[in-house]
Amino acid sequence: MCFDSGARPPIAPIKGGALDTHALTLKAADGAEFAAFAARAARPTGVGVVILPDIRGLHHYYEELAERFAENGYDTVAVDYFGRTAGVGHGDARGEDFDWQTHVAQTKADQISFDTGAAVDYLRSAEGGAVQKVFTVGFCFGGSNSWQQAANGHGLSGAVGFYGRPLPPTRDGSPAPIERVHEFTSPLLGLFGGADQGIPQSAVDAFDEALTEAGKAHSFKTYEGAPHSFFDRRFAEHQDACADAWQRILGFIKENS
Repeated sequence: MCFDSGARPPIAPIKGGALDTHALTLKAADGAEFAAFAARAARPTGVGVVILPDIRGLHHYYEELAERFAENGYDTVAVDYFGRTAGVGHGDARGEDFDWQTHVAQTKADQISFDTGAAVDYLRSAEGGAVQKVFTVGFCFGGSNSWQQAANGHGLSGAVGFYGRPLPPTRDGSPAPIERVHEFTSPLLGLFGGADQGIPQSAVDAFDEALTEAGKAHSFKTYEGAPHSFFDRRFAEHQDACADAWQRILGFIKENS
């Protein structure tokens, strides 16, 4: 598991920055319905963010993160992966007791792309903020899937991945991010923990080199000594890394908007 039930984003709220937050149900292109959480910016910038969670789906961590993005001017939607297998789940439905292992094993890359597309369409609609630029931001399972969306025809302006796995194998046997470098149509940002035992620096370096050889814009940062899922306000020893990562995301969005 990436974050436990007590994890929360290490970002200070901006009072009055979010206009509205609410749960919603979206429908993907294949007809599947799934849960999502939307946060509208009080002072919108015309930029939207789709959050792709870790393996647990739409946990409260990602609802709070959506608010933090909205407070910075970015209309945001966090999505759930498991509408097809676990039903539409809001609130505590994806909490500590959720059997995510059963359901994440059934997820497919094309379904995640469909769900991302529905979230992108929502953000581009009047109801979602009528944004002009859209970025994906993902974590772990969602980190690698965030990069994947840059090759899936959504017209993204950029894709951010925290501690995503760039190399094969993938859970469903679909191509890994490193196998799709020639398909990427927007810049990538990758943020990694130097003490992440599941993603060695050699894997990060291989992805970096493949993107460079393909001429794809990207920026990677590895935080020495930081573990997998270091982006958590409870990790006092990694708060400098958390603060730097957040500023890199905001800078990446601004640079590519």
